[in-house]
Amino acid sequence: MRRREVIAAVGGAAALWPLVAGAQARTRTVGVLVVGAASSDKFRQIFQEAMLDLGYVEGQNIHFEHRSDEGQAGRLPGLAEELVRDKVDVIVAWFTPPATAAKQATHDIPIVMASAGDPLATGLVESLAHPGGNITGISGMAADLAGKCVDLMREVLPGAHRVAALVNAPDPFSKPFLAKIQSAGGAGAVTIDPVNQTRG
Repeated sequence: MRRREVIAAVGGAAALWPLVAGAQARTRTVGVLVVGAASSDKFRQIFQEAMLDLGYVEGQNIHFEHRSDEGQAGRLPGLAEELVRDKVDVIVAWFTPPATAAKQATHDIPIVMASAGDPLATGLVESLAHPGGNITGISGMAADLAGKCVDLMREVLPGAHRVAALVNAPDPFSKPFLAKIQSAGGAGAVTIDPVNQTRG
């Protein structure tokens, strides 16, 4: 994720308007919930640089509480609840599982998705025009491309009748991708074999 994408997600999110309006009144706390280990460090760097571009300086008018599942997705609900107990002003969730965990943990604290999967298919929002609830941000609507890949494979390899899809089964992000792949396979034309790949 590039810095401009983070700025678009966070700087343009309605959930942060109270944060901007009261920035001079007190130091605001931003909870950051991410997946992975090494990748979370990169996101932390990009995110804090993006916030600096918006005028938020760590220790002056903003404080960050970072939480990473360290590659163990089962930790996300507990980490989200921890941020809620810490009474952060907003939660920034990187990818679908953290956004889902944050939504389950609170209906009051604003949540900003920083690149999540299809928010409609995963149930994060009610509609793109009117998300409803306490969640907003940006998303990747790439599931349609998965179906297109199957179409292209069928053109290049017309004799292929079986496709394996390597997915993270507990991740709701995977469901719309599998649905598009299976739909593109057609009725009996191509067999789709999901191969579950979970984080350890």
